[in-house]
Amino acid sequence: MPKAQDHYQPLTEAQGRTLIRLARRAIGGQLGLADQDPGLADQLADPIFSRRQGTFVTLKIDRQLRGCIGTLSPFESIKDGIRRNAVNAAFHDHRFNPLTAAEFEKVRISISVLTPSRPLEHDGGGDLVSRLRPGVDGVTIARQGASATFLPQVWEQLPRPEDFLTHLCLKAGLPADAWQQPDLAVSTYQVQHFEEQL
Repeated sequence: MPKAQDHYQPLTEAQGRTLIRLARRAIGGQLGLADQDPGLADQLADPIFSRRQGTFVTLKIDRQLRGCIGTLSPFESIKDGIRRNAVNAAFHDHRFNPLTAAEFEKVRISISVLTPSRPLEHDGGGDLVSRLRPGVDGVTIARQGASATFLPQVWEQLPRPEDFLTHLCLKAGLPADAWQQPDLAVSTYQVQHFEEQL
């Protein structure tokens, strides 16, 4: 698991599990389910969860994506971001119907805590490909008012940089080969990623 960069102290595995529990409780609360994790509040009092970082929450059922929402910019605390993005991933991802109580029992939650994005200078497609670090870098692209991002975990499905960038351009609504243009704005970030155990 790549560690967070910059001045941030990485989260521990135990802290990651706490955030996954927070995400599950937030979704369950929206479904009207009783809180089954009364000890969570004490663990969330750890000051590290008040640190401001971007976060993403991803939901899967049978290893298939069921929702993914997040924020790149660190405008809120980690715990507030996980809580809000968990609810949004479950009920407000426009690609999916709202999560049902029956699905809630089957869904597996993963969370990502992001380092700040940094611009990645490049001179077009070949140079861009050579500068990316598959499996390490999350990538955000922007061009002509369109933008999109892929978390580092997407490299698992798209390990070739050319394929990764092509699909990212399509996600942004750009031509598939827009990544080859030198005017494409690119930034990268890293994450700490924690998955709910099956």
